[in-house]
Amino acid sequence: MKIALVALGKIGLPLAVQFAKKGHHVIGCDVNQRTVDLVNAAQEPFPGEAHLDQYLKEVVASGLLRATTDTTAAVAECDAVVVVVPLFVDNDGIPDFGWMDAATEKIAAGLKPGILVSYETTLPVGTTRTRFAPALEKISGLTAGKDFDLVFSPERVLTGRVFADLRKYPKLVGGINKQSTEAGVKFYEAVLDFDDRPDLTEKNGVWDLGTAEASEMAKLAETTYRDVNIALANQFAVFAEGANIDIAKVIAASNSQPFSHIHQPGIAVGGHCIPIYPRFYLWNDPEATVVRAARAANAAMPAHAVDLLVEELGNLAGKTIAALGISYRGGVKESAFSGIFPAVEALKAAGATVLVHDPMYTDEEIVALGFTPLTLGTAVEGVVLQADHAEYKTLTSQDFPGVKAIVDGRRSLASSNFPGVRIRVIGAPAQ
Repeated sequence: MKIALVALGKIGLPLAVQFAKKGHHVIGCDVNQRTVDLVNAAQEPFPGEAHLDQYLKEVVASGLLRATTDTTAAVAECDAVVVVVPLFVDNDGIPDFGWMDAATEKIAAGLKPGILVSYETTLPVGTTRTRFAPALEKISGLTAGKDFDLVFSPERVLTGRVFADLRKYPKLVGGINKQSTEAGVKFYEAVLDFDDRPDLTEKNGVWDLGTAEASEMAKLAETTYRDVNIALANQFAVFAEGANIDIAKVIAASNSQPFSHIHQPGIAVGGHCIPIYPRFYLWNDPEATVVRAARAANAAMPAHAVDLLVEELGNLAGKTIAALGISYRGGVKESAFSGIFPAVEALKAAGATVLVHDPMYTDEEIVALGFTPLTLGTAVEGVVLQADHAEYKTLTSQDFPGVKAIVDGRRSLASSNFPGVRIRVIGAPAQ
């Protein structure tokens, strides 16, 4: 089978490599010429994805994967198209379909009868049927569900562990009609492998959800549930700080009960999923008050971290503060919707001079993001830790001469490495 994979980002490229590893010929499509050149040279365009470097070299060398900027030409010679183009929301929570619409137009121009089109980008419910099906039909002159098959099948993986997650979690598929759904199920059964999961109610594999809308809803439901769960943990954490309780112990005890799971609290929830997808749901269901309140609670955590620092240092005006971690989570070089941005903004609003550090970013990259780089060993009066990079676990007071107070937003620092320094951990009593 020949497959076009549209958008070679941190999900798309590993997915293209997975398809090629199964013996299929894959054409990766991307608008970025540098990304295309790197893929064709068998060089991973971004760090941090387990096994990607090795697998990419193998499938490029075997001729099973190549990349191009010409999406239309690639689609024209393929049997299936998988779309993983990013979709964001604006400041008002309205989805910005610009990139998706542009990619859809290029796909439509290359469509031929018998092809399968699968959207994996998380979408508001109804988007596949009401937005992309008509767009594909208008340009191609073909009829969705008759001349070509159209499905929605959400990606359910985390960057850094995509290959493992592809095996671990059932692949959900729903089409605009029965013919499309059947074609989608058959396709994913041919390109994926699955771990044995006796804990699941059904056999792990490709699960037929019946309709594109059900598949769209499934992804929004699971990510929105996580956002609400995290918000609950964060609200517990804020209360626990004032009540002299360590919320981590409370959550551990709660999670020992059957059917219970509460996320650990943290300074913020970032990345392409949790901050965005609940807003897709709110776009569908604006009366979802619980979802809206959860989003607000999580968005408030960076400011709360700064408030804790103010409690320890007093007025921050004129003080130098180190902000640690640009990445939205440890070990992944990705700044999308990271808590670092609102945290730095709140620190500056309080009058602080803010220096930013992240072991995954060069000083030039840090400057390009609008920050002033920190060199470890520079004198600072306070520290706010935002990302739980492994490198931060070994930090000591010698890395921050003169530091008086630290807010550890990820429970990553060893208090024994900072004698005499006040450390505030999110959701724990003051140390």
